[in-house]
Amino acid sequence: MTDKTILRALRGETLPVPPVWMMRQAGRYLPEYKATRAEAGDFLSLCYTPELAAEVTFQPIRRYGFDAAILFADILLLPQALGMELWFETGEGPKLTPIASEADFAALRPASAVHDTLSPIYETVRILSKGLPAETTLIGFAGAPWTVATYMIAGRGTPDQGPAHAMKEANPALFRAIIDRLVEGTIEYLSAQVEAGAEVVKLFDSWAGSLQGEDFARFSVAPMAEITAALKARHPGLPVIAFPRGAGERYAGLHAAIGADCIALDDGVAPDWAAREVQPGGCVQGNLASSHMVTGGDALVAETRAIVEAFSGGPHIFNLGHGITPDADPDNVRLMIDTIRDRLTS
Repeated sequence: MTDKTILRALRGETLPVPPVWMMRQAGRYLPEYKATRAEAGDFLSLCYTPELAAEVTFQPIRRYGFDAAILFADILLLPQALGMELWFETGEGPKLTPIASEADFAALRPASAVHDTLSPIYETVRILSKGLPAETTLIGFAGAPWTVATYMIAGRGTPDQGPAHAMKEANPALFRAIIDRLVEGTIEYLSAQVEAGAEVVKLFDSWAGSLQGEDFARFSVAPMAEITAALKARHPGLPVIAFPRGAGERYAGLHAAIGADCIALDDGVAPDWAAREVQPGGCVQGNLASSHMVTGGDALVAETRAIVEAFSGGPHIFNLGHGITPDADPDNVRLMIDTIRDRLTS
């Protein structure tokens, strides 16, 4: 349906009420998610069981009527499909066998081999494509190469992405090989999601902000631009959302630099500034602070209204500046949506 509100915004249309969805909208803040997660037994089983992954994707659509559903998966499924060992430890997050040498890299599979591992994810997309309400847009996603590489090199999440920065300086050829393999693999992965039914894809570069100087252009912008160009060549008309979190003033000009239809903004930039400096390039997405989903109240309402007003002169998709956190109150999500859609009763 080309009249879906998110697709209209991504085409550059200014709508009287912005469409809304929320990063990590299927997740640990919802009791129904916790029940399905318990049924799955562990996180990776949840990701790789299509019926359950589809169920948790449907849950926030049933509860809130978001304008989009985003596939439930994890950005580290791709390195697992490339041959890395992946596991999740309670309270510690994901762990990978790190790539520290050329021999480690040589053990990776080629990008063309990822589909055997990832085929359950494509089945989840097919279930969602058939089962979502007609007005709901289906978004596929992947991590951007820089962010995924930081986990592959460190073997875990790190506060400053130090191991990846160190390899980038000490062994640039190996670092570049990892980035290039991730570019190729991400193209394959997202293309298969589109073939299964995803209508939009999003690239999450969650650690882009730690790249300084020319490295931001080389290792955040350029890989996302290469992926975007390849996907649009394979799937003409495919909308792409790019999220280089922490870009700050470097958000300006990224529509053209990446070739993306929409730039997602974190809450570190002011909406008024972004409306002047970023939105002229195309649709923007964002950028309410996730903390409002915990605290709620008048501050949530006021900030939501301010963001809607700031971006009202151009194409805008309302979202958070980062993913909703497990301690969020589900009632605050409803308050946010009602405020956007101006259906408050009090």
